[in-house]
Amino acid sequence: MAQLWGGRFTKETDQLVYNFNASISFDQKFFRQDIEGSIAHVIMLAKQGILTKEEKDEILKGLTGIRQDVEEGRLQITQEYEDIHSFVEANLIERIGDAGKKLHTGRSRNDQVALDMRLFVRLEVLHVDELVKTLLQTLVFVMEEHVETYMPGFTHLQKAQPVTLAHHMGAYFEMFKRDRSRLKDIYHRMNYCPLGAGALAGTTYPLDRNYTASLLGFEGPTFNSMDSVSDRDYVIEFLAALSTIMMHLSRFCEEIILWNSNEYGFVEIDDAYATGSSIMPQKKNPDIAELVRGKTGRVYGALFSILTTMKGIPLAYNKDMQEDKELTFDAIDTAKGCLALFEGMLRTMKFHAEVMEKSAAMGFTNATDAADYLVGRGMPFRDAHSVVGKLVLYCIDRKCSIEDLSIEELKEISPVFEEDIYEVVNIKTCVERRLTVGAPGPEAMRKVIEMYKDYLAKDWQDEDQIDIPR
Repeated sequence: MAQLWGGRFTKETDQLVYNFNASISFDQKFFRQDIEGSIAHVIMLAKQGILTKEEKDEILKGLTGIRQDVEEGRLQITQEYEDIHSFVEANLIERIGDAGKKLHTGRSRNDQVALDMRLFVRLEVLHVDELVKTLLQTLVFVMEEHVETYMPGFTHLQKAQPVTLAHHMGAYFEMFKRDRSRLKDIYHRMNYCPLGAGALAGTTYPLDRNYTASLLGFEGPTFNSMDSVSDRDYVIEFLAALSTIMMHLSRFCEEIILWNSNEYGFVEIDDAYATGSSIMPQKKNPDIAELVRGKTGRVYGALFSILTTMKGIPLAYNKDMQEDKELTFDAIDTAKGCLALFEGMLRTMKFHAEVMEKSAAMGFTNATDAADYLVGRGMPFRDAHSVVGKLVLYCIDRKCSIEDLSIEELKEISPVFEEDIYEVVNIKTCVERRLTVGAPGPEAMRKVIEMYKDYLAKDWQDEDQIDIPR
């Protein structure tokens, strides 16, 4: 068993205890971050005169060699090590001898693991942000194509008023735009370096924590050593943001599943993003949408797990915090996979505009406009509401739309109706007359789309985010 401690103990750890305690099976995921943090630490130690230049060069050569050998498959991370920190340090000592034993000067595994997790999460925030941005670009593309694709808007899953597909997609643009805002907030709030906090009370070595923080791309060092090693707020915030992203994806998927059904027929999912039945040859199932909807609960589970883990932990570091990793790693991978698959499904989806428009017409989504027509001719709104309610009931009995009725039939219900009612209740007219900011009218919608395109273009040129390593 390769361990970084042992002088205090007189016998070996029980194997079951060792296995239960070890984290190498999952924390090996951030071996690059562990080596990156060690490199910065060593450079700072040499700058402060704690290491000689020769020792620094020797250790850096050893660390970069380990990283390269792992990446190229010449060195395997195995279960004989307790964690990724002991793997790196043990291999370093084996390669360069006593100089490697100085790597851990002025730091603890507590601030080391806090740094590794922070570096890992910080990078993943950027990766998720990139995927959300790609989805937003696809949404804008769909919106531009469907500014005049008319469809019913729903409340309570009942047809309510006519909108456009562009307007419907714009609602999701706003959701995912807010998600990006949350990710950026998290990035800046977490971007402070815990290295140098030691086990919980700092160190007597003359460390330059500002210098280490700058080497690692942080805005500065953390300001309380106890909080530095016991803070997992950024993990909780990131999992909360991922949960919200997944909730938005799940809502979107639920609608696509409905729209893909025979009863709706609004969309057709591309063959590459659907599956068939083992027994029913006619089936084309929206499995990707259903799986994204299902995996949302998996991400929620990770959030509730870390909240529950952290709720009863006293200061400072406790071994419970090792539980911050596995479910977080899984939640990140799950959310990233769902974002990528959903974007591809949306990008290749076919929308049946004529079916959508017919559904809007047959669903009496223009009933409010008919009531407004009567109000415009002097009828009190409550009376107009009652008249149009009777009109809808009349149409339901005859299985027709308002537009299908003759002017004589309309006048039997209310003599206020005139020939111009047909233009007013035309689905296209109903939408085009809605021109306030945020409404579905084509003119208002095109202005919003341009704003969205400016938002995406400006963000590409925003240099306040670091480059994302590949």
